[in-house]
Amino acid sequence: MSALSSSPFAAHVGKHPGEPNVMDPALIADPFGGYGALREQGPVVRGRFMDDSPVWLVTRFEEVRQVLRDQRFLNDPTAPSLGRSFDDSPTARLLEMMGLPEHFRPYLLGSILNNDAPDHTRLRRLVSRAFTARKITDLRPRVEQIADELLTRLPEYAEDGVVDLIKHFAYPLPIAVICELVGIAEADRPQWRKWGADLVSLQPDRLSTSFPAMIEHIHELIRERRGALTDDLLSELIRAHDDDGGRLSDVEMVTMILTVVLAGHETTAHLIGNGTAALLTHPDQLRLLRDDPALFPRAVHELLRWCGPVHMTQMRFASEDVDIAGTKIRKGDAVQLILVSANFDPRHYTDPERLDLTRHPAGHAENHVGFGHGMHYCLGATLAKQEGEVAFEKLFAHYPEVSLGVAPEQLERTPLPGSWRLDSLPLRLR
Repeated sequence: MSALSSSPFAAHVGKHPGEPNVMDPALIADPFGGYGALREQGPVVRGRFMDDSPVWLVTRFEEVRQVLRDQRFLNDPTAPSLGRSFDDSPTARLLEMMGLPEHFRPYLLGSILNNDAPDHTRLRRLVSRAFTARKITDLRPRVEQIADELLTRLPEYAEDGVVDLIKHFAYPLPIAVICELVGIAEADRPQWRKWGADLVSLQPDRLSTSFPAMIEHIHELIRERRGALTDDLLSELIRAHDDDGGRLSDVEMVTMILTVVLAGHETTAHLIGNGTAALLTHPDQLRLLRDDPALFPRAVHELLRWCGPVHMTQMRFASEDVDIAGTKIRKGDAVQLILVSANFDPRHYTDPERLDLTRHPAGHAENHVGFGHGMHYCLGATLAKQEGEVAFEKLFAHYPEVSLGVAPEQLERTPLPGSWRLDSLPLRLR
């Protein structure tokens, strides 16, 4: 029995025929086919969330973008304008099923991901300076240096000529980069990877242990750094809290560090893993990259579309009655945006099933929703794209004869709703 099947979140699957549950093993095993079929059923489909509450699944590209930029849909489940108590919301039931002690819940609910304007705007402004295009460009030599160091050591981890790229490169690269940016010591980084894995496991016993430990760790980081401020993001947030009371609360400071570090490495790690597997199983596309290295930025966009790690957004809630493609979404209703079906929508893409690294025109706005859209567009998108470019370029430069260490059908994935991630990626370097 898989860990997912033993999760309490899996108990409701199949209770409502005709209303797909995001925990359905078939949807998790084949999200491309499963959500693709729902997309062809309609742009808005009635479904069920992990806690078995009703949710509207938005499946097509134009409608997904429409909701992402429509500020009548709120991320904050506690917003008074939703017209119901928080205790009646899917988010409240989700937190209860996760087994988190109640006094830790504000650290999840207070995240920038769960805030709407004006709080979201205020919080985003506080951290956006760390992710400007200029700052990320200046960071590139360091990203390249870290990648070179990790790749040089890869052969040390090989067993029978095979090395796991996820464990020894795809994770360590973005963890090192985001932790340096934030100000987290190298010795603490393996613990962050474990915490990240526990948080996405959907196993209450792991969640209820790791989340409090993570929060306490961040509080300790803040106490230590307050006595010796530097130029890292953690120090900037401490200054914002201490020098201008009201701009940033204690809980907001902790949740900001939590969100930036976890979001800053989890998704990028699996972009690198998924993208490497895709390129090694599409030698014609890999050949294009070898022949024209200037194609790497466009390639990252296509890989985000074709095998991106994030397949759905968190829930949004209608603050008033809204019509989407002829379906009336009532005030307070939950909406889930299905990015994977939108990114394969034949109404928007020609031959969407085909991996085509030349699909996205150079210099144009991105033509996918892998990073979202609108107010909640991924804060770290510029850094993630750069890390992807560096990772792929350096990997294939260091090891031009690299190949999969197992047959493609033997690659195993972590069964998680809304996520596409490899357990491991065995490679032969020569």
